[in-house]
Amino acid sequence: MIGIDVGGANLKVVSDGGADIHYCPLWQESPITDVLSAYSGTSAAVVMSGELADGFSNKAEGISFIVDAVRAALPDAVFYGTDGRFHPGADRSLAAANWLASADWLRELFPDAILVDIGSTTTDIIPLEPFDALKGLSDLERLQRGMLVYTGLLRAPVASLLRSVSLAGTPTLVSNELFAVSADVHLVLGHIRPDEYAVPTPDGAEVSIPASLQRLSRVVCSDMEEIGLEGAYAVAEQFWQEQCSFISAQIERLDPRHEKEVILAGVGARVLAGSLEGCLLAGRIGGMADALPAYAVREVALRTAGP
Repeated sequence: MIGIDVGGANLKVVSDGGADIHYCPLWQESPITDVLSAYSGTSAAVVMSGELADGFSNKAEGISFIVDAVRAALPDAVFYGTDGRFHPGADRSLAAANWLASADWLRELFPDAILVDIGSTTTDIIPLEPFDALKGLSDLERLQRGMLVYTGLLRAPVASLLRSVSLAGTPTLVSNELFAVSADVHLVLGHIRPDEYAVPTPDGAEVSIPASLQRLSRVVCSDMEEIGLEGAYAVAEQFWQEQCSFISAQIERLDPRHEKEVILAGVGARVLAGSLEGCLLAGRIGGMADALPAYAVREVALRTAGP
């Protein structure tokens, strides 16, 4: 059996051989069926969050599109919903159930913990117990509770968190344009390698530290000739500080007494571990922690099927 997580930007597949992450933006032509045809002949358990992509007029349309695209390659696929159950076809409960699959699998391993799963776009912050209280929650409700944070390792616009920066001691407002993303920040700070910059660059230019520094300089309506290395790095460092503070504040909101263990997963887990105390899930499941919902939904399906 394989596990599949169909996100808005990435399609993740977990098998006995490991995790594969395919860039597959649903707001463009989405070759879901073509990608999954390589796994034909296998059974599959599926979760999704890509139904929210703005290429769909509503969630119901997105759910139907994803279900049909998956089943065209894998006819026997089943789909996990926010009711904690598997469904053979399209159902309203399938919308954004990927986080619940992760909680469903982890709740027995870490019954009194908070999962922090930082991906390329978002960060899920999930108290693992009581599990029944998590069922049925929509992304709207999770945003309201601080359990869904729209910031991630690669795709977060720098202006989404920063309103101003300090440049050589001078407070400086930032431009609200898509000049640079979090991948630029983490590349220049040494948190990721160029090959891990797995999203399109905002300006269509190359993936390199000099190019990322140029993009970061534009955040303050400047360029490298004007702002210099020190200024561009200052923008990056202050974004990273704000990103950590933002995520930490939501963890504290859910666990104000700091009583729960923090479990870190997702492509940004190792980066975040430098600023947050927590247990890296990769220590238990290796690289498949980068595709946790896909791994988790497979494990839950296998557990449900029994011996």
